[in-house]
Amino acid sequence: MLLSLDSFKSTYSPVKSHMSQYQESSIRVLKGLEPVKQRPGMYTRTDCPLHVIQEVIDNAADEALGGFGNRIAVTLYEDGSIGVEDEGRGIPIGLHPEEQVPVVELVFTRLHAGGKFNKTDGGAYRFSGGLHGVGVSVTNALARRLEVTSYRDKQVGHLVFSGGDVLEPLVIRPQTSSDRKKGTSVRVWPDASYFDSPVLPLSELERLLRSKAVLLKGVEVTLRVEKTGEQKSWRFEEGLLGFLNEELAGRELVAPAFTGDLVVDPSREEGFAEGEGVSWALAFVAEGNAVRESYVNLIPTPAGGTHEAGLRDAVFQAVKAFCELHSLMPKGIKLMPDDIFSRANFVLSAKVLDPQFQGQIKERLNSRDAVKLVSSLVKPALELWLNHHVDDAKKIAELAIRQAQARSRAAQKVEKRKSSSVAVLPGKLTDCESTDIALNEVFLVEGDSAGGSAKMGRDKEFQAVLPLRGKVLNAWETDKDRLFGNQEIHDIAVAIGVDPHGADDQPDLSGLRYGKICILSDADVDGSHIQVLLLTLFFKHFPALIRNQNVYVARPPLFRVDVPAQGKRPARKIYCLDEAELAAVQDKLAKENIKEAALKVSRFKGLGEMNAEQLWETTLNPDTRRLLPVTLGSMDLDQTNAMMHMLMGRNESASRRSWLEEKGNLVEVDI
Repeated sequence: MLLSLDSFKSTYSPVKSHMSQYQESSIRVLKGLEPVKQRPGMYTRTDCPLHVIQEVIDNAADEALGGFGNRIAVTLYEDGSIGVEDEGRGIPIGLHPEEQVPVVELVFTRLHAGGKFNKTDGGAYRFSGGLHGVGVSVTNALARRLEVTSYRDKQVGHLVFSGGDVLEPLVIRPQTSSDRKKGTSVRVWPDASYFDSPVLPLSELERLLRSKAVLLKGVEVTLRVEKTGEQKSWRFEEGLLGFLNEELAGRELVAPAFTGDLVVDPSREEGFAEGEGVSWALAFVAEGNAVRESYVNLIPTPAGGTHEAGLRDAVFQAVKAFCELHSLMPKGIKLMPDDIFSRANFVLSAKVLDPQFQGQIKERLNSRDAVKLVSSLVKPALELWLNHHVDDAKKIAELAIRQAQARSRAAQKVEKRKSSSVAVLPGKLTDCESTDIALNEVFLVEGDSAGGSAKMGRDKEFQAVLPLRGKVLNAWETDKDRLFGNQEIHDIAVAIGVDPHGADDQPDLSGLRYGKICILSDADVDGSHIQVLLLTLFFKHFPALIRNQNVYVARPPLFRVDVPAQGKRPARKIYCLDEAELAAVQDKLAKENIKEAALKVSRFKGLGEMNAEQLWETTLNPDTRRLLPVTLGSMDLDQTNAMMHMLMGRNESASRRSWLEEKGNLVEVDI
């Protein structure tokens, strides 16, 4: 489908004549690990069992990160099970003081239970990848069998689970001379019914284990495949630099690699906690694909995030300053971040006290402070390196200048085509300065007041703003030749530089003025309705823009939580998209021993209430915003058209009513 049905469900509500079907017995409360079994895709990847195994490996790596143990062993058994052993402290096997249940049982059977919520000084996992406390409990829920053995305090605790339930209760015995002194051993039999494929991709697993060895200096990581007898081992003494050199073997570097490992000084870097820092290895190549790997507290972040944005900012600012200091920039050429960063190869490892990830699978870091953390540490170090290695620095600068000149030539060609157009841009459009279509983006903003904040908060170099008055026309049944009778649609078409067209047409996109067309509306029901109307317009009359992934939906926050200072942790602001995210944040803060009364929760009634700085930080800044691409989903085009016609057709009220009666129970209602 074009759009998740959630957007349409927020616009319509079930009819009252069927309220009798919604009774007390209709409410079902999911307990324990039932939510995971009912909706596994909300908690982990379901294409294969790799991520649920990674949760166990991450726990072992967190022990090594804390300095406990120097070996992690993974075994693939012939019966399809996977074993993970570490030399850490072992999971506590005594009773929890409040729950009166063995702690090792709690860890594997309760969501939001674990040692990683305690971030205060002396916490068991002050720096770790775990955030939600659902990791190994998800693994347990999606396993037909899971065995845990903990070696701790001269005792050995062993228990067995099946489908998340205790199959064999905890048995504790004295440690013998044949037992390991300490550590944890977990063996998992994933339940194939929860995954698209039960096969564990060996190459991905090897890369994951190799990356752990890279990030954990001196720690040996082994993989044994019982069926073939094959065994591999990784141990990196050079860390990130050695790994990057291996990845770039045989390729010519523009200059020697630049590497570093720094932590913040809380007395000088305001807003950061003791121990936070970053390690990196950075190299530039003139040709070929870039090698880019990033991690947060040892967790791979293949989708990047704010820590990568911080590195990009540091590299850009340092190289730009060097070019200006040595008067290297040609006249009329302006350096942009991608001019230099597009040729950068790096391995980046950030250490963040309280990482905020996008989703449970943790593929992208969302912590806004991470941009400043990484940039403030890398930029001075890189500036110093560039000015101590002037010859190498000039080679890097020349590479960036060549990229900028190529970009400028491409943009001039586009500008020449645009100048032949007779269309006059709408007067309320606040355009950007850049002519680089790939870089430029326009925000279709709900209301003039929000448009004013967006104009002040935007980056005028590449961001344009087009305010819209009220709700645009429902264009589903409007002929494309009559669209321009509506002023708002006329302004949108002229601003983006593309004429309306049909699904079977081959439109001329040479006049397209923005690579990203972003719908920006309030985070409420009216805002969702405006999104629906605009998405209907683009799907019906500008389908090529959706096929080319030019259309996006911006997601502004609905709440801001002001958190007071706590110990060495300074005061902070946390933005939440909706009430569900707010509840999750409040729950997490409660587990950090921050009282609810100490929190100040503010609700944004609309974009117009946000000042320019807040709008930039949460919604406009490419490094920290949440921007969703609009794409066609799993339905074929005929099915999508039929669904859209039922939802948006003028004479389809009966069909909508029937659909709402059938799907009304899927609507989430906050009471």
